Amino acid sequence: MARKEKNSIRNAGKPLIPIDAVIAWVDGDDPEHKRKMAPYLGSSIIDVPGMDPTRFTSVNEIRFCLLSIYTFAPFVRNVYVVTDNQDPDLYDDIRTYFPDRLQSFRIVDHSEIFRGYEEHLPIFNSRAIENMLWRIKGISDNFIYFNDDTFLIRKVSPDDFFVAGRPVLRGNWIPAPYPRIWWNSLRSWVKKKVFSDENYHPKPSYHLGQWSAARLAGFRWRYFYFNHTPYSISRQTAKRCFDEHEAAIRKNISYRFRNHEQFNFNSLLYHTEIKSGNRLFESPSVIYMTPYKRGEQYIPKKLKKSTQNPQPRFMCVQSLDKSPAADQKKIFAWLEEKLNLP
Repeated sequence: MARKEKNSIRNAGKPLIPIDAVIAWVDGDDPEHKRKMAPYLGSSIIDVPGMDPTRFTSVNEIRFCLLSIYTFAPFVRNVYVVTDNQDPDLYDDIRTYFPDRLQSFRIVDHSEIFRGYEEHLPIFNSRAIENMLWRIKGISDNFIYFNDDTFLIRKVSPDDFFVAGRPVLRGNWIPAPYPRIWWNSLRSWVKKKVFSDENYHPKPSYHLGQWSAARLAGFRWRYFYFNHTPYSISRQTAKRCFDEHEAAIRKNISYRFRNHEQFNFNSLLYHTEIKSGNRLFESPSVIYMTPYKRGEQYIPKKLKKSTQNPQPRFMCVQSLDKSPAADQKKIFAWLEEKLNLP
């Protein structure tokens, strides 16, 4: 749908349907978390696909994720942080900067969203957890899903995420990744047959995870690829997908760590929306940063672009834990200024 048409049914700053936000978070340095994980690791983390420590390490990015929501999306009704019996320690910040929002913040344990599927706990796999977020008790029919390394960097309105109750789909159409699939198959065959590496598994792929979901939804030659932005989700669409593809989803949530055979549940939701007639396509509108092992000018250039270009609404900073403390400080200082934090 064109932006002009969207504006004609704009929600006038206040959503007609309540909009909640969900943030997935884990503290990989928590001793109890490590204790839970240990029995499933085998002899080495190298033996476990999707077990890169950066997937679990936190440098408190979630603080800026949460405060950016309260700052730039005041229409959000409730914010839920989904985690495994952990506490991100955000209450002091809420009391300091947004004391009126204390009652709208809640920590949700994995046991709540996996009720009825407890055999899959403990789980250390965000791709599995994403299948279950719509099962949060009391969550709105429309909600926005954030990874904890994704931030709002400008004021947003409800229709940046939902128009007339339907999710806005941010991304681009790209061809089906058959060459990559064939290459992965060949490489697996060589590793196992030529080098006798029977334990070899391809790395979980962000692209292939989305494509696998698109195929499950019935797409064959292209798919709608989305970047690392907040995801607009319809709870009703999520429930429908869960019910229609229960066997595939049961398998999808059975992997305790991310695995190359999993599909991306959010991609399944997007492609189901498209098949049902949703044409609310928008650009990603994101500044994407991977500051680890970059040149000295990488971060200043990205932050300058974020400041001078008025279009991007979102920022994603991946694997910030791998960066030097000085680089982390640069990014956090910029975010503090952006959010007007003393």
